[in-house]
This record gives sequence, structure tokens and C-alpha cells, in this order.
Amino acid sequence: MMVDMEDFEGNKKFALYSSFKVDAECDGYMLHVSGFNNKGGAGDSLASHNREKFTTFDKDQDKWSGNCAKTYLGAFWYNTCHHTNPNGVYRWGADKTLFAVGVEWYNWKGYDYSLKSFSMKIRPAK
Repeated sequence: MMVDMEDFEGNKKFALYSSFKVDAECDGYMLHVSGFNNKGGAGDSLASHNREKFTTFDKDQDKWSGNCAKTYLGAFWYNTCHHTNPNGVYRWGADKTLFAVGVEWYNWKGYDYSLKSFSMKIRPAK
């Protein structure tokens, strides 16, 4: 899997993972991601999400006492809660008015910068 990102200044980074798998609904759509490669310079913001179930506003499956999806206005494989929030609120770059609710990749831009673009690309195993 490749995660491509761009900020509002035109800078681009990516993160590569050699393995990406999502379990069935009956298993909470648990994420399995491994084999991080940092040649794209973005850092690994998915490590803490590995082996987590998918949380939404109406299906809280994260490990936090609250609901990460409600608190951070997204839906993802939250732990307690996130280092990336690709389904967060689309905002325009640096913004400290609401903590960690944007489209974020913590290891590159932190919690107060919402990215301009974010895409997760997968291909079948060989």
C-alpha cells in the first residue's frame, strides 16, 4: 500500500507498506498493516492503527473510553485515538482552532495541519 499526501504549500510525501489487509465485518473490519518503508519521507503514522477495528460515529470499536470518530470528526481504525485521520474534516492547512480533527498524518505535519490531498492506494498481492 502507498499513502500519498500533499500539503497546501505543494510539498508531497508518501509512506509505503508491504502488507495491507482488512478483516471481515464479523471481525470489526480489523486492519493489518506492516512492512513500513520510509523512502517517501512521511514517517509511519499507521503503526498505532495496526490490528484496530474500524470505528464510526455509530459503531465505536476503538480502545478509548469515548468515541474517537465523534471526537475527531472522522472514521478510521482508531486506537486511543489516532496518528492519522484521513476521513477527518477537510480544512486548509495549519489551523489550531480545533485539535486534531483535520485530514492529518501526525509523523509529517502533526495534529494541527490538515492536508490538501491524501490517498491510500492498494494493489493485489502477487
